[in-house]
Amino acid sequence: MSQHNGREKRSEKGLLTPDNCAVAFIDHQPQMLFGTSNSDRQSIINNTVALAKATRIFDVPVVLTTVETKSFSGNMWPQLKAVFPGQEPIERSSMNSWDDPKFVNAIAKTGKKKIILAGLWTETCIALPTIQAIHDGYEIYVAEDCCGDVSQLNHDNAMRRMIQAGAKPVTALSTLLEWQRDWAQRDTYDAVMDLVKNHFGAYGIGVEYAYTMVHGAPATEFPEYEVPEPALAHK
Repeated sequence: MSQHNGREKRSEKGLLTPDNCAVAFIDHQPQMLFGTSNSDRQSIINNTVALAKATRIFDVPVVLTTVETKSFSGNMWPQLKAVFPGQEPIERSSMNSWDDPKFVNAIAKTGKKKIILAGLWTETCIALPTIQAIHDGYEIYVAEDCCGDVSQLNHDNAMRRMIQAGAKPVTALSTLLEWQRDWAQRDTYDAVMDLVKNHFGAYGIGVEYAYTMVHGAPATEFPEYEVPEPALAHK
């Protein structure tokens, strides 16, 4: 396999690789999450941040966008913003990000035709750009566990509509493993294992158990918890 940015280039043959796709995070904002009820909201945050960190591990291009930040939706979640501290989201008024030339141009500038979309709500903010992007020649993957809607019916209808239009459902974990593909790829192995231990529940605990109990590795050391001092405004 050839090298790309010091990393072994993964085979493609219809699969996602770090080199052939980009990811867009759409409207991960407080008000949008308040209205989400089809899935556990903390899980949506966890999975979204995990996918975001995976893009950093594999140097995958990312587009961030928000809608009506000041008038309704609020700022992008700080947990997600922290993964991309130097990148400002594209602000929109349109529910459909594909109606915003800034967003469409940002996707085009990635140079990728395979685009992974994640966001809230599934039936509007994800389904509408998915259908139009497919119409414009893009291959769309929907990170379903990083999406949510006002009800299970809305979410399921959106997923069915997008799949019928040609979109492919994925998850944060499936995307991470598809990018890694081979545990012999040591350049990303440790970062992937760190992500698994931090974000993927039983899988991560299983990795920790195998490391310590089977292979005799030292236990993972997480940052020591420090109770935050009261904010100056509260003193």
